Amino acid sequence: MEENKMPLIGDHAPEFHAMTTQGKIDFPADYKGSWVVLFSHPADFTPVCTTEFIALSRMNETFESLNTKLIGLSIDSLHSHLGWIKSIEALNFNNEGKVKIPFPIIADISMNVAKKYGMLQTVANTQTVRAVFIIDPEGIIRTILYYPMSTGRNIPEIIRILQSLQLNDKTHYSTPANWQPGDDVVMGAPLTIEEAQERLESSDNTIKPLDWYLTMKKMK
Repeated sequence: MEENKMPLIGDHAPEFHAMTTQGKIDFPADYKGSWVVLFSHPADFTPVCTTEFIALSRMNETFESLNTKLIGLSIDSLHSHLGWIKSIEALNFNNEGKVKIPFPIIADISMNVAKKYGMLQTVANTQTVRAVFIIDPEGIIRTILYYPMSTGRNIPEIIRILQSLQLNDKTHYSTPANWQPGDDVVMGAPLTIEEAQERLESSDNTIKPLDWYLTMKKMK
């Protein structure tokens, strides 16, 4: 199988022009200023992917509130995508009501985009793995997630990662294991003995040093 190099975290998102279910896009230029979640599917009309489309559609307003656009991709034709959307929008999954698919789906018959993003990693070299790329407003890849075909993606976790990235960009604080918005965050390790001592002796009640190198900070 032809080797497809995957871009890395910190790389500029590979550029492409593509037709989608909502018209042509020039990526990432058309999305400058917005965060993007670009996610791929092995093929149209796949069961697990269908449930993901429904879950993503239900959470679209949350993504929008985080200045984030969703873009799907599958190595199928535009007509196939449109048929799949129509089928999905007729479903009442988990008796939670029907959804409208609000985001575009890239038609990638040529596999041009899939190859640029290293999505072809399966024995069937005409199917993409279930990838997620989180791309920031400057077109830089900030997170890469890969899932096996059998495991549905956790949409709240994708949102949590976005919130963590945006918090770090704004404050430079990191987020600890199992962090949720509003929880304490992690300050960078001190670079000098004096700075470490200052933290340990600090009267700031928002700072909670657990050891010289590990300091938690309470968010207001």
